[in-house]
Amino acid sequence: MRLNKSTSHAVRILVHCAKSEDALVKVAEIAQRLDITQQNTFKIVHLLTKGGFLGSVRGRNGGVRLARPAAKIRIGDIVRSIELAGTDGMEPGQDTGLNEIVDDALEAFISVLDRHTLADMVDAAQPLADATDAGGSRRPGTPRVRGAAGGVNRMRRGAQQAAVR
Repeated sequence: MRLNKSTSHAVRILVHCAKSEDALVKVAEIAQRLDITQQNTFKIVHLLTKGGFLGSVRGRNGGVRLARPAAKIRIGDIVRSIELAGTDGMEPGQDTGLNEIVDDALEAFISVLDRHTLADMVDAAQPLADATDAGGSRRPGTPRVRGAAGGVNRMRRGAQQAAVR
């Protein structure tokens, strides 16, 4: 299943706002930080505000922030809100045949996303530098690659392939 780009942007915007906690974040700052055009950012922020995920404050010192705690925002709800935004009020399952099958598949996919919250995404979005602590131990799931001197180094896949050549 592949989600549209707006959904990806929406999740990234919400993660950014969650990391900012209760502080107001300007839409222009979000656009610049996440490398999204301002026009798309405004459109997605509008959808997220309309969906009840973001609260907005107008004016010179305004901005947006999460409307409720990140732990109470389900990823499936975000995906439903953005992916189904242009369906003109049609509910999944109203059509017959192929559309019904695709709607069922989409709902099954989204039901898995309902098990995860925005807080889970924020935790997963920690910078790569946090993967090891000062003692050199690694988080579970962090790959280990043996260097030329026999030491253990963490490398990205591209670096691993270059080292093999």
